Amino acid sequence: MEKILEFKGITKTFPGVKALDDINLDLYKGEVHVILGENGAGKSTLMKILAGAYTPDLGEVILDGNKKMERYSPILSEEAGIRMIYQELNLIPELSIQDNIFLGHELKKGVFLDRKKMYKHTKQLLQSLNIDENPRKLVKDLSIAYQQMIEIVRALSSDAKVLVFDEPTSSLTSVEIKELFEMIRKLKKLGVGMFYISHRLEEVFEIGDRVTIMRDGVCVRTENVENITMNEIVEGIAGRKIENLYPHVRKPCGKKLLEISNLTGKRFKNINIEVHAGEIVGLSGLVGAGRSEIARAVFGIDDYADGEVFVDGNKLPKNSTAKAVDSGLCLLPENRKEEGLALSMSVEKNMTIAALNNLLVNNRLLRRETLDYVEKLSIATPTIDRLVNFLSGGTQQKVVVAKWLMTKSKVFIFDEPTRGIDVGAKTDIYELMDMLLEQGAAIIMISSDLPEVLGMSDRIYVICQGEIAGEFEADKVDQNTILQYAFGQQKKEETN
Repeated sequence: MEKILEFKGITKTFPGVKALDDINLDLYKGEVHVILGENGAGKSTLMKILAGAYTPDLGEVILDGNKKMERYSPILSEEAGIRMIYQELNLIPELSIQDNIFLGHELKKGVFLDRKKMYKHTKQLLQSLNIDENPRKLVKDLSIAYQQMIEIVRALSSDAKVLVFDEPTSSLTSVEIKELFEMIRKLKKLGVGMFYISHRLEEVFEIGDRVTIMRDGVCVRTENVENITMNEIVEGIAGRKIENLYPHVRKPCGKKLLEISNLTGKRFKNINIEVHAGEIVGLSGLVGAGRSEIARAVFGIDDYADGEVFVDGNKLPKNSTAKAVDSGLCLLPENRKEEGLALSMSVEKNMTIAALNNLLVNNRLLRRETLDYVEKLSIATPTIDRLVNFLSGGTQQKVVVAKWLMTKSKVFIFDEPTRGIDVGAKTDIYELMDMLLEQGAAIIMISSDLPEVLGMSDRIYVICQGEIAGEFEADKVDQNTILQYAFGQQKKEETN
């Protein structure tokens, strides 16, 4: 195979932190090279050097075997054929597919745009990747997966040789992930080299050719995918032996702590769910099935038309998050940065803000309680005065959990608890959930990660188009069955 890119001795230091230390890494034509590591391992810093956002302190980037990058800037990287496909898409929703693809380098006939030529060229690009869409269709009318594909087409329109995918599947359904992987396989045949960053380890074996594990700014291992096991990857990323990625042990559960009865709202109807002390109930289903909307209604954020919610036998009033918190119910939202945390506030203030009424604003008691939970939950922060914005995703999630523990909550709703979190931190969150169960709590876990749902749940409810399509014991069901119910296939069969 032909080498198209090489990092040689790349070192990058920020004040007080060596982000990259003598990185040697390469990429071949038509290869998917998966880069794995915990948050803070150096993956993003390395890719930002490739994208021209950072300049290395030492080392060099070599293109096509002999061209050294002399200067670093986003424009020069793009001119060299390097494109980043970020998790947050960089398209203009109100423009058409063809206008997005040619944005910044429009084709012209004299002083006017040559829309006919742009349409024809866009059509050819779409057809080359088997994308059956009208170039004049607005981007806002496409699914997230197809928007991602348009990003890729835009990169190819300017002869990209190297693509970097940063968490490309975090917001996609199973079907959309398959479509993305099909496109990646076509790109391989076209000779495009790809770096692929993901926290979903099963994707390594699905789409990768080689895998490199980074830890603390160093490449600790590079292997062909067929020469490494899942356990070796997990232990390489975490830097420690992890006996079981999903440590949850199913035990007999206690009394009913949460009952959702005939709940009906805008995006869901006739929802009946119960959760007992010592139990994790998983809510599975496709993105947009209504799972988060159910959680928001139960917690009192959103209104609902009919039904009842009981916590420990007591009925909750509608639209009152304060009453929900008082009853011992809490919600850890999917978007923890925007809805679960105040990023510009300290660890201490974030952890204590929901419990101020309980602790009567006794500053000494607040500080003692905060330090106690930092120790109990092994929250990695140099000080409780540290702004949460500077913590890793897994540590931020622990701060959200600590916030609710300080209110003496007993029913926890985790919405996508490990999205965007590395494997070592995932295990910490799973162990934390089991610790809550040991203390008599009940947990609802909403997750799009099927191995996580199966590995951490006692029972699973599958939501399809706002309704419960099926209920299963987690140890008596497989991924295929859950997917069939999530897509409504089983429901259709039962009605026929």
